Amino acid sequence: MSSDLLDALTALEQQKGISRDVLVEAIEAALVTAYKRNFNQAQNVRVDLNLENGSMKVFSRKDVVEEVDDERLQIAIEDAKEINPAYEIGDILEQEVTPKNFGRIAAQTAKQVVTQRVREAERGIIYEEYIDRTDDIVNGTIERLDARNVYVSLGKVEAALPVNEQIQGEVYRPQSRIKVYITKVERTTRGPQVIVSRTHPGLLRRLFEMEVPEIFEGIVEIKSIAREAGDRSKISVYAHDKDVDPVGSCVGAKGQRVQTIVNELNGEKIDIVEWSEDPVVFVANALSPSKVLDVQVNEEEKSTTVVVPDYQLSLAIGKRGQNARLAAKLTGWKIDIKSETDARELGVYPSETSSSFAQQFNGEDQETPSYNDVAYDLYQDDEE
Repeated sequence: MSSDLLDALTALEQQKGISRDVLVEAIEAALVTAYKRNFNQAQNVRVDLNLENGSMKVFSRKDVVEEVDDERLQIAIEDAKEINPAYEIGDILEQEVTPKNFGRIAAQTAKQVVTQRVREAERGIIYEEYIDRTDDIVNGTIERLDARNVYVSLGKVEAALPVNEQIQGEVYRPQSRIKVYITKVERTTRGPQVIVSRTHPGLLRRLFEMEVPEIFEGIVEIKSIAREAGDRSKISVYAHDKDVDPVGSCVGAKGQRVQTIVNELNGEKIDIVEWSEDPVVFVANALSPSKVLDVQVNEEEKSTTVVVPDYQLSLAIGKRGQNARLAAKLTGWKIDIKSETDARELGVYPSETSSSFAQQFNGEDQETPSYNDVAYDLYQDDEE
């Protein structure tokens, strides 16, 4: 073995972060195995690797005993004392047994061990890097597709985007750029496996954090998200500064901020509503873009009865119940929606309740349109 081994191990320690002592220990263990395999030996041996000159010696190890049961592993005390009178029972006697033609095998073995350890170290570094990025958004390039996954290159590793994490109807083309959300990082025999998603609510959260400075700085907080990926989502936000409009911050001037996110998600509709600790206000907000006349709360069952104008019943419920379903997920409250006429017939909506709540929530006493009015204009096509 060449004396260049020391320089090679030192370089690996500096570049790959692999301890030289760990590599030496692994090489010595591999040389022991190679010796036993290539020279048909079953005796205990130790390999001494000298990094200064690249030399290597193999020593057999035998227990000094009074009566020998296995000559490959033991030596009688009388024979041991002939070699060195200082030996006593229980000592270990070592003798050099280095084969003359062991150098070539040793060099090949060392190369294999170093290569394997470097590969393992690189995999470990990649694993540690991406395990720290779990629940984060990353940019990638679509490499290839098969029946089960879309494979996305993240640079050092290829991530898998499973079918159940893909947005239905979204087209994935090789070499196109894509933003994905890391949901899981696992160790496997072939290296770290990274699982990513396009449907996870966390993707929407991270996109808003990237696009809205107020969220990134903690001035505006995302309280909850309800998402049906590829179709529609609802997000509730709250401003810790009373002078900041949380919804307006997320929408941006002329809707530019939210539109950027919508474009990234290929047209997925996004309702942004203001969070409130008052379930009456929160549920009414969550049913945007529908106007709400009244919200009645049952604290014990954590359910609400919501009254909406007759002409907006379909909008409040949404196609296939989507708007009501997302509102329930967003708030954590059960929501039963009734039209104004049905509510009056059932006696759950007296006429005197109407004006105060409706004017307060829907801004009917204001000259400027409320957020619900704007949203209604945008989502009129949701009515059945």
